[in-house]
Amino acid sequence: MIRNRGAASRVFDGANYVILAILALVTFLPFYYVIVASMSPIKQVLTESVILWPEKFDFTAYHMILTTPSFIRALFFTIYVTVIGTFINMLLTATLSYSLSKKRFRARKVILMLIVFSMMFSGGLIPTYLVVKGMGMINTFWALVIPGAISAFNLIVLKNFFASIPEALEESARIDGCSNTGIFVRIVLPLSLPALASFTLFYAVGNWNQFFAPIMYENNSRFWTVQVVLRQLVIIGDSTGYGQTDDSNKTAFPETLKYAAIIVATLPILLFYPFLQKYFVKGVMLGSVKE
Repeated sequence: MIRNRGAASRVFDGANYVILAILALVTFLPFYYVIVASMSPIKQVLTESVILWPEKFDFTAYHMILTTPSFIRALFFTIYVTVIGTFINMLLTATLSYSLSKKRFRARKVILMLIVFSMMFSGGLIPTYLVVKGMGMINTFWALVIPGAISAFNLIVLKNFFASIPEALEESARIDGCSNTGIFVRIVLPLSLPALASFTLFYAVGNWNQFFAPIMYENNSRFWTVQVVLRQLVIIGDSTGYGQTDDSNKTAFPETLKYAAIIVATLPILLFYPFLQKYFVKGVMLGSVKE
């Protein structure tokens, strides 16, 4: 009986490995194609003959993107938005979720009810715009950070994580003369590193990929993120003359530009992920099974 279970378990594990390998391959192949196509000659992309490797490397599209002043400005601005915005996101989310994790906080249930309500219903596009405009944030950096400063889902999961930390630790620190701020900074945050790293990644990806907010709230191109500028490059690429040597290239170059734009927009945040990946699953799971 035990041998049969062992054999069945091995078959099940083997089937899982095969299925996961196929899914990983299916997921990776489109991204690999984008990488190869972005470095392929224009005519190879036009004739759809890009398969596994470029006939020869052509970095014309990357040269256009990386030598465009508007893109360089947008790249540094997006990095600034990602760093400052993620810091604000985590500061507000961590402090509020820690407060809501304490049962002695009297307004806890009311605030939690309002947070859950906001997950099911939103104010709508026009009311949100009017609020942002009424607060004087149009054409400012803060329009990209403040409206989405706290994610209700992230806050609830992080609150559950904080609630799982034993009260005895905080009581011992309080007996030793540690203040509430000291307990939060010296005890709670170090113990919550997996969860904090996971939600830092969530917020960082969201801030890096901001596209709708800059279009809605920013009329000044100084406040455009890299996603918006890359869209502009793709739209106007056909009319700029970059990389165009004949009529056949006129439609092909925007295609290679699109592929290069995808890589440039994805690579920085993709390189950030491995540093937090080891905390990712652990952090989310620990906060998702607590009441």
